[in-house]
Amino acid sequence: MNAVVNVVLPVFAIMLAGYLSGRFRLLGDASSEALNRFVYYGALPALFFVSLSRTGTEVNWPFLAAFGGGLLATFLLAVTVGAIAFPNRLGALGLSGMSANFSNAGYMGIPLLITAFGEAGKLPAIFGAMLVAAVVLPICVVIVEIDLGRESGAFGVVRRVVLSVARNPLVLSAGAGLLVAVLGLTLPQPVAAFCDIMGAAAGPCALFAIGLFLVGQPLRAGFGEVAWLVWLKLIVQPALTWWLAFKVFSMPPVWAASAVILAALPTGALVFVLAQQYDIYIQRSTATIVVSTVLSVVTLSALFVLLGVG
Repeated sequence: MNAVVNVVLPVFAIMLAGYLSGRFRLLGDASSEALNRFVYYGALPALFFVSLSRTGTEVNWPFLAAFGGGLLATFLLAVTVGAIAFPNRLGALGLSGMSANFSNAGYMGIPLLITAFGEAGKLPAIFGAMLVAAVVLPICVVIVEIDLGRESGAFGVVRRVVLSVARNPLVLSAGAGLLVAVLGLTLPQPVAAFCDIMGAAAGPCALFAIGLFLVGQPLRAGFGEVAWLVWLKLIVQPALTWWLAFKVFSMPPVWAASAVILAALPTGALVFVLAQQYDIYIQRSTATIVVSTVLSVVTLSALFVLLGVG
């Protein structure tokens, strides 16, 4: 039970503190959006940049294959079953697939893996967050754009997706960090210190922001569909990733365990942001985020015990 007491419970305690602060309006109505923006545009990019600038250019391809394979398989399963059991428009099906596989790797995975593995957990967490931000998100944007027909022809869809990825602060900061590593540059001490301080704020602020976000979120429509998506997210995706990470590919134990833990994280809040932006699938995506986050207290605790982490 050390894994639960030492790793999982402190992480969820910070989320609970955020929820209670929002529930009792201690920080004001705009606090959730403000803190989210700080994490997304400030703390996480600083962490990505400084970490990747120091790690060199080696990429753990087996890790990306295991985690990415779990992402892809879960997405296809969610969309295929959804088209039959929960028929809806193409954009809604795309968002249902994203709700089932889009791990909260940036806001929750990074602090969780750093707490569990120390510095050794930072790099797999960053690569996992990059994969969902740079691959899963654009795929879903393509599906929704095709459904809505906002752009004329394939060129318009590709243009919108490329711009979306190119403007993503996580992608930009990671690219800048890798460039520094490729060129063999050393960051000036004031720049490194600034990024270290900002990056250190990413974990607790992100967890606190999740708690603020959960206040007052609706859980009404589509219970059967939401239950199916949560099952895929918390059980099926980590099971598939475990098989790939431990049975198919070869990688260091910390990387293999990190792939499974990232796959077992609840659905990230960015799904709700995208659903709200396009005004599609808002209630079900929100319910999936809330329910998967609450239930992940139990599933992640069990997973950490099974993996012997803590």
